[in-house]
Amino acid sequence: MKSTHSDPTVQPVPASVVEAVDAADVTLSNPKWAVIALGANLGNRLETLQGAVDALEDTPGLRVKAVSPVYETEPWGVEPGSQPSYLNAVALVKTTLPPSSLLERAHAVEEAFHRVREERWGARTIDVDIVAYADVVSDDPVLTLPHPRAHQRAFVLAPWHDVDPEAKLPGHGPVADLLTAVGSEGVVPRVDLELRLPE
Repeated sequence: MKSTHSDPTVQPVPASVVEAVDAADVTLSNPKWAVIALGANLGNRLETLQGAVDALEDTPGLRVKAVSPVYETEPWGVEPGSQPSYLNAVALVKTTLPPSSLLERAHAVEEAFHRVREERWGARTIDVDIVAYADVVSDDPVLTLPHPRAHQRAFVLAPWHDVDPEAKLPGHGPVADLLTAVGSEGVVPRVDLELRLPE
């Protein structure tokens, strides 16, 4: 906080108050970077992805700092042609929420868009996955960090690399190297589509 000396009616803020505010700000904010993967293959896919980005931005203690280009990909783990193709993107966020609360929010966003969890790798209106949270490595079955299959998935690695070329996946190394290893076959850039950063 800066005191304004040009206006005689504004008194300088005492240094002790500034220190207290700064100290509180550090403990309250101290935001962490998190990487969130988004995917949709039912309904208006682009509109749903944008809605999910906007819903994340509306979360107290979370700010969306970057959104990747959009990619179109074939569904993972199912018979080819048995489901519509996905639109995928990655959002980089800064958040003061702990991983468990971020997961709750991700599920709440999915529910808001009527995500149904009937079958593994089933078609869905929206998928909101926490790929990485700071440098946290955890094998908690409720939320494994980083995402246990992210290092194998070009539809996560390609958009993440676009938005952060220097990114590293904790425990696995540079995203650029991981993307080179898996290749980007079947992951098609949709340059005609774009997600907006929330205002």
